[in-house]
Amino acid sequence: MARPRKPLLSTDRIVLAARDLVDAEGLAAVSTRRLAAELGVSGPSLYNHFRTKDEILEAVADSVSAQVDLSMFEDGRDWRTALHDWAVSYRAALRDHPNIVPVLARGPGRRPAALRLADAVYGAMVDAGWPPAQATSIGALMRYFVMGSALGSFAGGFVGDAGAYDPADYPHLGQAHLLAEQQEKIDERAFETGLTALLDGLALQYEQVGRPASG
Repeated sequence: MARPRKPLLSTDRIVLAARDLVDAEGLAAVSTRRLAAELGVSGPSLYNHFRTKDEILEAVADSVSAQVDLSMFEDGRDWRTALHDWAVSYRAALRDHPNIVPVLARGPGRRPAALRLADAVYGAMVDAGWPPAQATSIGALMRYFVMGSALGSFAGGFVGDAGAYDPADYPHLGQAHLLAEQQEKIDERAFETGLTALLDGLALQYEQVGRPASG
């Protein structure tokens, strides 16, 4: 029997195509008709795997959550180091797929990878001696911080035209037109600065409320 010219339709293939489309053109570009065309199938065939466009976007979001490394919560790293390394991995995943962040920002819902992520963070903090209420807050604030950093570039928000920053109006922005040229370096430094400050603050709180787990 001759092999089919196109790979058989599967959930994974639909999610990959949808993720590529979101990455390239944004959330608004995704429709069942567009996806069917990209995959070379009829529109109704998608409904054997997903009932709605929203379900497809939820699956795309979860595929991004699945890219986040969680091993730091299982290999003996202390809670601060684990949070730092997880935040870096989390941001890297979102930075690679920034257009899906609005869907991720809705919360984990029923998405398996997102729930595993939340479970890993919360469990690691409680195991490290954080009271449950604070462990919940830590998971939330880390999510706010990482997602906020992935929503856009600070440095990239400045135009490269020196004339846009008249010193009469903006006396402290004489070098602002140079920021975009070093966008990645500046944004990475800002993220690390904020993450360090956040973790320093948590370390001070831990001295007051933390109960290190007994060996």
